[in-house]
Amino acid sequence: MRFWKRFSAVALVLACALAPVFAMGGKEATSGPAAPVQKAKYVFVFIGDGMAVAQTSAAEIYANAMAQKEPGFKKLGFTQFPAQGITTTYDASSIITDSASAGTAIVSGNKTLSGVINMDAGKTIRFKTIAEYAKEIGWKIGVVSTVSIDHATPAAFYSKAPSRGDMYDIAVQLTQSSFDYFGGGGFAQPKGKKGDQPDMTDLARKAGYTVVDTVDAFKALKALPGQKVIAINETLQDASAMPCDLDRQEGDLELADYVSKGIELLMNDKGFFFAVEGGKIDWACHANDAAAYIGDTLAFNRAIAVAVEFQKKHPKDTLIIVTGDHETGGMSIGYAGTKYTTAFQGIAMQKGSFQAFDDQVVANYKDGRTAADARLSDLLPEIKRWFGIDYATLSQKDKELIERAFIRTMKGELALTSQEDPYLLYGGYEPLTVTLTHIVSQAAGIGWTSYSHTGLPVATYALGASQWLFDGYYDNTDMFTKLAAVMGISLPAKKIIKRCGQPPIGMRSAMRFRRAGVLPQVSYLLFSLLVSALF
Repeated sequence: MRFWKRFSAVALVLACALAPVFAMGGKEATSGPAAPVQKAKYVFVFIGDGMAVAQTSAAEIYANAMAQKEPGFKKLGFTQFPAQGITTTYDASSIITDSASAGTAIVSGNKTLSGVINMDAGKTIRFKTIAEYAKEIGWKIGVVSTVSIDHATPAAFYSKAPSRGDMYDIAVQLTQSSFDYFGGGGFAQPKGKKGDQPDMTDLARKAGYTVVDTVDAFKALKALPGQKVIAINETLQDASAMPCDLDRQEGDLELADYVSKGIELLMNDKGFFFAVEGGKIDWACHANDAAAYIGDTLAFNRAIAVAVEFQKKHPKDTLIIVTGDHETGGMSIGYAGTKYTTAFQGIAMQKGSFQAFDDQVVANYKDGRTAADARLSDLLPEIKRWFGIDYATLSQKDKELIERAFIRTMKGELALTSQEDPYLLYGGYEPLTVTLTHIVSQAAGIGWTSYSHTGLPVATYALGASQWLFDGYYDNTDMFTKLAAVMGISLPAKKIIKRCGQPPIGMRSAMRFRRAGVLPQVSYLLFSLLVSALF
């Protein structure tokens, strides 16, 4: 009986030990010994919030449509990276995650509940992030986002919070992080939820940060010893976020500018870790605004191109990762109303985002008017100017949809038909605006199934040092251990084999041999198994 207990234990350890081999896309089984991990000292992690294959594909189809009449894809730079994987995104309680739990998985290697940042599902255990590990080994750290810098995805790199809604507390943790560079959006709750807390900008300055919020001050920033910077975009749109790229005006900064400045400020001989989020891809997809999210995806691509130019100068020392945290909108390339046809050229007719139309057209029109005073005809010129929609040429069905949405936007009384569900029609957005974004999408041949996230896996792309680690099909929690390996960060053994319970005796010794280059991947795992079996 004792023999069989020992045999069973050894078999379990073997299963756990070999799991990482299969998780790496079958490298060991298909191509001989895995390549040695080449350490990087400059690491970029780009997260397209809400961005999955549908989003990148539509951006490529749009770019091609702008260049030629023949159907095709004009490839984005990052979709041509040599290493590519598929990443699952479920969280601790649901197949469909949010940005807080997805960010936690990527940066700490742990599943948690939606809405929770770097804490366990019980909200008692706090997780250390890959950025915090990097800071401990002497690297400089940068975090940039097109949405507010205390929003869920950027917050995942520096904070721990039981609720992503505690944005003031999250921002306080930002000032305590000692990270070197923050940029993009501002603070969503600069004085707390009730507006009665110390101003966050003042707290940041007291913590030693240089805070700039104009284009000129941003451009004047220079790398100085010991300097810590928070660079807030001069123009902010909704919830202290940068404007959608579709709304960016001449002279405004874009995401690529924040990446370029970040490289300048973070560059040093020890290394840096730079996290960059294209957050408004997600926000536009929530509103089913194809033109806005494509614009921000193309801007995201331009920002990545800045990092690629840096990688060309430091090819052996740089790793660039591009991924999404989840898919948003349930977007498809193909709409029942257009059957097999697409017409992405029409998307270019839209001149502003859903948010800008709300702020500049709808809000101004509603100001001082009652539902009884409102006339759809008043807005038809603006609808054509913003969305390229000629009301006179629409089908009767689309005209009726716009008319009913206009009445609801103006808060007029309107009985629901048996087929109508306000949430399914408008998702909580301004009824007129989201109806117009739907018409633009449908005419192009784009369909939407949700105003929220979906459970679809996302694509992950890698370029540079040890890029091969990111090939294959793996979970978002595996991003953490893969990054740690490339960055030369020693993790507790329980992190490395967390899915298998407590590490077997001898695993730490085997890991030391592995890091020393004495044992190849499979051999070190079998070595740990042997030591465990003996003891």
